Amino acid sequence: MEASSLRTLYRSKLPLDLLRTLMPLARGPYDPCIRIDAAGAIWRATRTPEGPSTTRYLRTNEGIEIESFGPGAAWSIENAPDLLGSNDDPQGFAPKGKLAAIHRANPGIRITRTKAVYEAALRSICEQLVTGREAQRSFAKLTRAFGEKAPGPVDLWVPPSPKKIARLSYGELHPAGLEAKRALTLREVARCATSIEKTSTMPIDEAYRRLAHVKGIGPWTLAEIAVVAWGDADAVSVGDFHLKNTVVYAFTGAPRGTDAQMLELLEPYRPHRARVIRLIDAARIRAPRFGARRPLRRYD
Repeated sequence: MEASSLRTLYRSKLPLDLLRTLMPLARGPYDPCIRIDAAGAIWRATRTPEGPSTTRYLRTNEGIEIESFGPGAAWSIENAPDLLGSNDDPQGFAPKGKLAAIHRANPGIRITRTKAVYEAALRSICEQLVTGREAQRSFAKLTRAFGEKAPGPVDLWVPPSPKKIARLSYGELHPAGLEAKRALTLREVARCATSIEKTSTMPIDEAYRRLAHVKGIGPWTLAEIAVVAWGDADAVSVGDFHLKNTVVYAFTGAPRGTDAQMLELLEPYRPHRARVIRLIDAARIRAPRFGARRPLRRYD
């Protein structure tokens, strides 16, 4: 390991499933910013207020061993408890039936809080109105083309800076698989990056109002950002192509549902609706899919 790294040991007061807490931050198995090594450690590269960092999280008998590299290492070490769900409060969460059994089997799923609002927006905008594979490919291409190599001993990348994205033309963004609407939204978010990063320290209602004013950020994108960057355990991605079917299927067995049905089923669990969704995902519950998969579009 490099001598310039900083280390700490984190002991969670609640059960902590490191993999299922952190891996929702990844966009597919080939995300250039996150990696799991042979020892089971999770490596994550990010852009902090103090500069890029790469941080390694490894479960040991004593707790979570954390080691961070780069200019943002001190910030990443200081904010590691938030990232690992230290402020995620499950008090009042009382699942019933099958959901209760899933919760007992997965007591360590915490809702993370990255405080990296711009990065969460960057990832979520890549996912707007496209298939998961298209979104993963777009984010990876965007990061490798316009990001930078992350500090530390592993081959990871830091997502592109707001200044970089704001200067790019649509013609430069298009090869990453971004049509005009998403490209314009990316540039708008990049131009507002300083303002939207401040939402990580605001009361949650105020943060939602601030981010909702950014052109191109609708309810779905807001929820995708909120559950990751702000640690909102009640965020629900209304408008998601698959989520409504998955939730309705998990509760009723019906293979298809609507957003209204999903919200009605989740309402008794407020303010823990995102926690319910994470548990459904942990149980690998999926609504049956009908029809052929959509082919990936090419932007070569």
